[in-house]
Amino acid sequence: MLQTAPRHPQKFQRAKVNNARNRRLVGDEQSRLLASARAYDSTPHAGGNVGSLITWAIETAMRRGEIAAMRWDHLDGPSGPQCRQARVLLIMRWDHLDGPSGPQCRQARVLLIPETKTGTPRRIPLSTTAVAILDALPRRIDGHVWSMRPDSISQAFERVCKAAGITGLTFHDLRHEAASRLSEKGFGAMEVAAITGHKTQGRRHHRTDLP
Repeated sequence: MLQTAPRHPQKFQRAKVNNARNRRLVGDEQSRLLASARAYDSTPHAGGNVGSLITWAIETAMRRGEIAAMRWDHLDGPSGPQCRQARVLLIMRWDHLDGPSGPQCRQARVLLIPETKTGTPRRIPLSTTAVAILDALPRRIDGHVWSMRPDSISQAFERVCKAAGITGLTFHDLRHEAASRLSEKGFGAMEVAAITGHKTQGRRHHRTDLP
């Protein structure tokens, strides 16, 4: 006896595939990557301070678009409505905001990004390495901290990785690397989420899922 299919067959949903990346720098990859970036920066077609940019990404966990959007007047200029990308705050004392940058101004420095991909402002504590990068960068006439657009950052990174013999690594993986290092330094899940810009702690339970 033939059995007919039900008129309203049950709908089945396919299981979602976890495509989150968990690529981290291993072994001597960071030193090889930076050596390759320095060689790239020395070529005539360069000029983007790729080595410093890579280190900055590892130190801050910032997205490439956020990095490309940084301007010097966002860092040390006025704090009005026109400064909606990023600026550095020297917390603890107001004279650290607009005063000299000598030994007396060695309190915590925080990068404030009022407008982000998630729509939530966030503050990124800057390491001494990150601060040193800012201090060493030349001031561009157009006001941007970095001279590269987001797509140019990815293209340069691919060339640097290829020259270094590093495979399977993307610029976005540096964001995961930075978040993982924050956790290893003792930052809690909520603290890391606040720095990287995630709205819920749930997303941070799997640190590889970084948009």
